[in-house]
Amino acid sequence: MTTTPANGQAVWLLLATWIVSVASLIYELIAATLSSYLLGDTVRQFSFVIGVFLATMGVGAWLSRFATDALPGFVRVQVALGVVGGMLAPAVYVAYAYLGEVHVILYLMLGSVGILSGMEIPLIARVLKEIGVAKFRFENVLSVDYLGALVASLAFPIVIVPYLGLMSASLVFGCLNLLVAGISIVMFRDRIAWMLKLTCAGALGIMLLGLVQAERWVSVADAALFDDDLILSETTPYQNIAITRFRDRTRLFLDHSIQFDTADEYRYHEMLVHPAMVQAPRRADVLILGGGDGMAAREVLKYPDVKSVTLVDLDPRVTELFRDHPELAGLNDYALSDPRMRIFALDAWAFVEDSRDSFDIVIVDLPDPKNLSLSKLYSSEFYALLVERLSPHGQLVTQAGSPFFARDAFWSVVYTLEATRNPASLSETLAVLPYHSYIPSFGEWGFVLVTPTPSAPRILQFPKDLKYVTADIWTQAQIFPPDTARVDVEVNSIRTHPLVSYYQSGWDAWFQ
Repeated sequence: MTTTPANGQAVWLLLATWIVSVASLIYELIAATLSSYLLGDTVRQFSFVIGVFLATMGVGAWLSRFATDALPGFVRVQVALGVVGGMLAPAVYVAYAYLGEVHVILYLMLGSVGILSGMEIPLIARVLKEIGVAKFRFENVLSVDYLGALVASLAFPIVIVPYLGLMSASLVFGCLNLLVAGISIVMFRDRIAWMLKLTCAGALGIMLLGLVQAERWVSVADAALFDDDLILSETTPYQNIAITRFRDRTRLFLDHSIQFDTADEYRYHEMLVHPAMVQAPRRADVLILGGGDGMAAREVLKYPDVKSVTLVDLDPRVTELFRDHPELAGLNDYALSDPRMRIFALDAWAFVEDSRDSFDIVIVDLPDPKNLSLSKLYSSEFYALLVERLSPHGQLVTQAGSPFFARDAFWSVVYTLEATRNPASLSETLAVLPYHSYIPSFGEWGFVLVTPTPSAPRILQFPKDLKYVTADIWTQAQIFPPDTARVDVEVNSIRTHPLVSYYQSGWDAWFQ
């Protein structure tokens, strides 16, 4: 049985429906990921992006009626979508690096992509009718379209982000839209004007050139974004990792937020680790949640009676870099290669929920609660699981953000721990001790130390080789001046998540 030209054209149009569906959803996911990376609050940004994209798709579907000739209209849409969608990530990233502002360009380009994507399916359906496809049914086109959306949603986190990155992915799918336009021109060559053919070819050439130069664009944008020399920049399925250097100072940024500066990181890590370590009656088994850079582990391993350190960090690439890269590993004194270390690339909640091990010390060195997925790790429900992992006289300490810049958020963490049930005695609360210190890279920073039973007051004997913490510094750290003192706030729960709002409003008041 031979295939007629119309049948071959119909097969191509259905295949094109699937391809453009994949590309459109990829653009939407790129925009949502970029906005969450650059603007924070993942839930809010994904919600805004999805809402804008779907609304503008509706506008595009309505505008498609004004395309008098469906086939050239579809090709024009693919050319425009290839250019706008392909340049989405480069334009947003460059705007952030040079202007520090992305809202306008992000939503302008997202809206354009949404309008163009909304025009595709109605135009394809009209072309299928025009070529006389037997028993044409519109729902067949929609079924192919929805299947493409499924493929895109699965491929984005598993293949596209790890292997392409956002910049290259945007350009690759821009080229894909232009290839759809080019193949459609070949399939329907007699119905397409020469000017449109030349426009498509020129646009494809420009996008391919951009794709070849993608890594250079990333390097240029990153160089503008960071004050120091950029020595590494990677985007993993979980976050963007950037490491910079200025003279003998190295800095780590995750999603463009500073995690440490070697000029002062010892202040943070000594205050996080040593108060709990020196007070603990036993410290053989230690759990670190977060801390994939190995700095907290370095401090823990200064105690010879530590037998086992379990480190749980979601992103395996961070621990790989700070274990295997010779220069980066040296920053933590090669702690992650110590035979006492056990490293797990897992979500902290999942690890704590599944683990049945008991730990003498638990150190929580997780990112700030800037979104719901992080806020749950500062919730009463998570802390209730976590204290179950403490040995009878165990110590738990967590970083808790800035009591100055995000005062409400800091005290919400304190209240949440104070409201957590005590596994040692259901009739009593946990013994909770907030404290703080000044870290030049972060500003005033807070921590919370927790024990099932109160510790008797005594002068602590800190290791003599520490650069910052002493008994006097520790005593002063427990005193809060009036502008950072306790305020009345809500307990953080996975049902309400007030902590995210406290965090965002606190930092926005100072830096927006």
